Amino acid sequence: MAYVTESEIEKARKLDLFSYLQVKEPQELVRCGRDEYCTKTHDSLRISNGKWFWWSRGIGGVSALDYLVKVKGIDFVSAVTYLNGVSEIPRIYVSEKKVAQKIYLPPCNYRCQTVKPYLLSRGIDGEIVDIFIENKQIAEDSETGYALFFGKDDEGNVRQCSVRATDGSVCKKEVAGSDRGFCFHYSAEKEPKALRVFESAIDLMSFMTLEKRSGKPLCGAYLSLSGVYMPKKNIEESKLPKALQTYLEKNPIEEITLHLDADFAGRHGAEAICTILDGKYDVKYVPPPSGKDFNEYLQSRCRSREKVLRKREEMER
Repeated sequence: MAYVTESEIEKARKLDLFSYLQVKEPQELVRCGRDEYCTKTHDSLRISNGKWFWWSRGIGGVSALDYLVKVKGIDFVSAVTYLNGVSEIPRIYVSEKKVAQKIYLPPCNYRCQTVKPYLLSRGIDGEIVDIFIENKQIAEDSETGYALFFGKDDEGNVRQCSVRATDGSVCKKEVAGSDRGFCFHYSAEKEPKALRVFESAIDLMSFMTLEKRSGKPLCGAYLSLSGVYMPKKNIEESKLPKALQTYLEKNPIEEITLHLDADFAGRHGAEAICTILDGKYDVKYVPPPSGKDFNEYLQSRCRSREKVLRKREEMER
């Protein structure tokens, strides 16, 4: 049986895709931006800053080896052997120096003709949705109609993006190059002292909707972790979710309320965060009154409200 050594694999991985295509498949390279290329065969496969991502398939990588295996369908051993036999292409060694991540956003727009109705169907208040669209924190994938939730840095640059399907399919993912140190968030005050933490952008907006409908003013700050937080088995060895850690480093927060899901992962994650922050902040875990998360709770409230209105209408007839 054919095999390759670790050193051969390491050598093959040092060849980036752009350099490979320039020499071996130049007809495939199509410029689609100042520093971005796609391939002639797959126009949704974008190459930039030494990385590539195939949007229509949701897969990506760095090296030419990743491309040959994931896109061309060549078996791993054959791909390694082939690349190590290509001598005319200079090997680009990955620098150990840390560089800022480049995020690979799909073509998108802020009209949100599919995304806004989808969010309204989840019970979220239209004015709250508009706030995030106007702040360019919510966009719509121009090809799929999926919802894009942006996390930005202090300069307003998109550093993280969560994707959520709007067609009923199960698609929850994060785009390549996302930095979870910068997740979807909202501040109702210039210097908030209280922070509410959620697993997703939809839960965050659902909670804001519940606050608005109960007549309570929005206050403090709201932060999404953009996913489930899974601490280590030994909680004392765990680190904070990156989004929360980054936010606390930049903001003088005093009180933290964890509105994580009411399931094992949410409870376990909240327990870990409370343990890590014990003695440093006033921190507590407040799950939804019912349901798995705050959007599920919001939707149940919306259904109950609709029933009451229907009964009232029937009585008035």
